[in-house]
Amino acid sequence: MPNLQPNIFHTRQVRFYSAEEEKRWWYSEQEKQLSPQSLKTLAGMRNIGISAHIDSGKTTLTERILFFTGRIKAIHEVRGTDGVGAKMDSMELEREKGITIKSAATHCVWGDTHVNIIDTPGHVDFTIEVERALRVLDGAIMVLCGVSGVQSQSLTVDRQMKRYKVPRLCFINKLDRIGASPDRVIEQVREKLHLNATAVQIPIGVEDSLSGVIDLIEKKAIRFAGDSGTDLQYSDVPEKYKEEVETKRTELLERLAEVDEDIAELYLNDQQPNVEQIKAAIRRQTIANTFTPVFVGSAKKNCGVQTLLNGVVDYLPSPAEIDNYAKRTDPSTEQVEEVLTISDQEKPFVGLAFKLEEGKYGQLTYVRVYQGMLKRGAIMYNMRTGEKVKVPKLVRMHSEEMEDIAEIGPGEICAVFGVECASGDTFVTQLRSGLSLENMFVPDPVISLSVKCKDKNKDSVFGKALSRFQREDPTFKMTYDPEGAQTIISGMGELHLEIYTERMKREYDCDVEVGRPYVAYRETITQIAKYDYTHKKQSGGSGQYAKVIGYIEPRDVEEKEKFEFENQVIGNSITPNFIAACEKGFREAIVKGPQIECPVWGVKCVITDGAVHSVDSSELAFKTAAMGAFREAFMNARPAIVEPIMKVEIQSPAEFQTAVLGSINKRRGTINNNENFTGFVIITAEVPLGEMFGYSSELRSLTQGKGEYSMDYLMHQLASQDIQQNIIRQYEQEKGGKKVASEGGDAKKKKK
Repeated sequence: MPNLQPNIFHTRQVRFYSAEEEKRWWYSEQEKQLSPQSLKTLAGMRNIGISAHIDSGKTTLTERILFFTGRIKAIHEVRGTDGVGAKMDSMELEREKGITIKSAATHCVWGDTHVNIIDTPGHVDFTIEVERALRVLDGAIMVLCGVSGVQSQSLTVDRQMKRYKVPRLCFINKLDRIGASPDRVIEQVREKLHLNATAVQIPIGVEDSLSGVIDLIEKKAIRFAGDSGTDLQYSDVPEKYKEEVETKRTELLERLAEVDEDIAELYLNDQQPNVEQIKAAIRRQTIANTFTPVFVGSAKKNCGVQTLLNGVVDYLPSPAEIDNYAKRTDPSTEQVEEVLTISDQEKPFVGLAFKLEEGKYGQLTYVRVYQGMLKRGAIMYNMRTGEKVKVPKLVRMHSEEMEDIAEIGPGEICAVFGVECASGDTFVTQLRSGLSLENMFVPDPVISLSVKCKDKNKDSVFGKALSRFQREDPTFKMTYDPEGAQTIISGMGELHLEIYTERMKREYDCDVEVGRPYVAYRETITQIAKYDYTHKKQSGGSGQYAKVIGYIEPRDVEEKEKFEFENQVIGNSITPNFIAACEKGFREAIVKGPQIECPVWGVKCVITDGAVHSVDSSELAFKTAAMGAFREAFMNARPAIVEPIMKVEIQSPAEFQTAVLGSINKRRGTINNNENFTGFVIITAEVPLGEMFGYSSELRSLTQGKGEYSMDYLMHQLASQDIQQNIIRQYEQEKGGKKVASEGGDAKKKKK
């Protein structure tokens, strides 16, 4: 069993005082309102996520953390070659493919600190799992490959951490691999992620000679001996590393002095800070997101994991040190105010449902508790629906295992069974509080496929599976195309949708037929166009009449994704209720553009005048007129098609570099960077999504199965004229085919 006792050189301080004034450092507003008992309880708690680019070693690291904290008895590897697989990869698909597909929660104890952990996927197609985890966590470990450094998904994870202001540690992993260089990775973190990152450790050797780490703060060498690296051996810094340690320690203090007043003051007075002062400063600035401490090691070789855990306790915040706000709307004024949630068990319960799964007892809902206590059998309210629900079963999660609990307090992460809700719903025990927590950011899907069940007798099961997946994953969308009589699923990439079609087969015994991928094109305009449109319909009795006059124009580049409606009507030529109907008509018109029936981006619709009939005008007539006016004006405004551009990162043996570059150029790609390392290259490029279908097979063929790539949505960009014509031509051919198929079906029905 691992030795769980804190080492003699490790100082566990949850609260720090400045050496000169012994003044209290408050990290958050809520700390000032918490009782001493609550502060003491929360001080021994950490909520962390482990995130990184795919194949950087996140799940391997989590496996070691669980082992060294005594949570599991043996270490198993990611791909499940021993028939077991890593604890956090509970899905059969995860163990087969060697990747994490869904985030998994667990908890463990390190010393006297309770640590809740969420292990997240590294593939960009499952980015929502990272998004929802970071929304509810107080801190994070960003894992970086010691060879590849900052990769495409590292940039995405960085944006997500910054979006939710999550303090982080960096862990440079895989330093046992050929070509590993922690210094190069730290430089990339500074240049590409713009972080004030500095090493707090250096490795003892790299590649095959990696044998431990040196703590720059305490100036101690640490080796990980014994079975599975459980025996930590401390010694003085080896002679050959002393100069490097002094240089790196000076760099650490200088970077700290740039952001921390206490360290800067000591520097100005020519005083050297002691170990406690350095750790206190790192903690302050890590929580303030002005400093990022960097740890090193190799999770697979059981090197550096325990010292990283010490860093989690020393430098990442407790739930009391992060301020979380709920929103409350005043019903009389409709003004929204922010209300600080207090991590006190005596306060009324407030929690956020951040993840849903289908379990054997019904829907399993993961909840982060921000305030108060949640008890089994308690009555709570869904603030979105106003519904009253009872908590029939309350559990803690350890990957797929559930541990029954009677109650859980503030700052904790738990799961409840049998509660119907949506991801992002706020639950409270006092409905009158009116508090709602902010939901997570959900990116739009970039790819679509048509799917249908091969066995018509299983259509109901097919529908049930799609409904469940859509409820669990906000980036997975399902629509029905009545014209083509087909179901369309949309998601973040080919792998994303491939996994769901595979899950239908495995979990529901429902084999599906998959159609050609659709790209999430957008339609827009490039110049102003006027409209003067009259909708008139007479069919006996009251008819329909509406006249609208105005113009449409392109929006600014930075607001391309938004729609704007402006009423410039002077007088009562159109009454206010009909103006609202016009806006509704314009909003409905942009859902499907006139060219290829894709959503319209970046258009401002302005109405300046119109006419009303005393008898025949209605809201329906004006809504219809607005839709007709939009279609007419759109085609006169030099319409264009906008295509999604992906940031593609390819890693390949150096010998295949020329072939890989040629394959990117062939797909209309723009090469941004081409980095050469020992024996391999990393190429980054921007490529239209429509050109990337089937690239996995081509890359495997070009590199003898040794190349791999990942891609991340970057932006939508105006397509060239010839590409636009090809897209329109392809759309018209497909639409013609659907029409023929539809007419053929109708003819058969008539014949019968």
